[in-house]
Amino acid sequence: AILACFLEAGDRFVSGEEISRKLNVTRTAVWKHIQELKKRGYRFESSPHKGYRLAGRPDGLIPEAIKLAAGPVSILHDVIVLDEVDSTQTEVHRLAAEGAPHGTLVAAEAQTAGKGRMGRTWLSPAGKGIWMSLLIRPPLPVLLAPQMTLVAAVALCRALRRETGADIGIKWPNDLLSADGRKLCGILVESVGEDERVRHMVVGVGIDCHLEETDYPPELAGKATSLYLLTGRRFDRAVLAGVFLKEFDALYRLYFAEGFDPIRTLWESLSVTIGRRIRHRTGDRLTEGVAERLDERGGLVVRTDSGEHVTLLAGEIACV
Repeated sequence: AILACFLEAGDRFVSGEEISRKLNVTRTAVWKHIQELKKRGYRFESSPHKGYRLAGRPDGLIPEAIKLAAGPVSILHDVIVLDEVDSTQTEVHRLAAEGAPHGTLVAAEAQTAGKGRMGRTWLSPAGKGIWMSLLIRPPLPVLLAPQMTLVAAVALCRALRRETGADIGIKWPNDLLSADGRKLCGILVESVGEDERVRHMVVGVGIDCHLEETDYPPELAGKATSLYLLTGRRFDRAVLAGVFLKEFDALYRLYFAEGFDPIRTLWESLSVTIGRRIRHRTGDRLTEGVAERLDERGGLVVRTDSGEHVTLLAGEIACV
């Protein structure tokens, strides 16, 4: 709450008396909490007659800063930030099995074995991105669980476009790409079901924020990018994490209030796949044609060269 007072004040000095009156705490308590914020990397200027002014913020995934940026959302119950973990996905699944509540978020400064789709690893260097996973317990049949991937993709794309001004689009089903087709973010949604109902889901998000060209291994050169490479700017990662959660909360509530149709419309408006010629391979079957739309389940409807309409429900596509 004290941090919120300073963020709302902007460049203005705020007196200890003003904060103590607003929050109904003693001035000594205000001073102690400011000292604690300093230990966490926040910098303050002080004036005997004016009070305190926030002069700098840490470039870290601070739980309080994430919560503050997200606001009062129902999707967020608790925020756990770790210095390093093998995978935030694995950690959240462990917490879910122990009974952790809906809205438990685990973020990490670094992952040693970040999980991508189809068994791939996700490059997750320390302090360079947002690596986080959210536990949700939606009242959803297992059959409709894949739609939550599309909800998350729309939320992340809208939040990042608004906050960064970057031209970002969604590749079916869950990658965010720059205008030149390089991968910027990935989403991995894993479900655990019981009796055909979802018991819990883990929504994993990886956002390349501050990676530079030299951070990428040769196999990703020219294929991946970061917000810094796109815009030349560095962003407050805690704020980006929070605004995604705020957007995801809004779309999550929209989905359960009005169904998948409004999500589908938003997804198609942000898609870099619709209208493109794509190729999809599953086992020995090759599908090639023009991606036309999403169906009511979230599958990608493709018109093949023979005029047949095929719906893709899973897998990976390539634009050709």
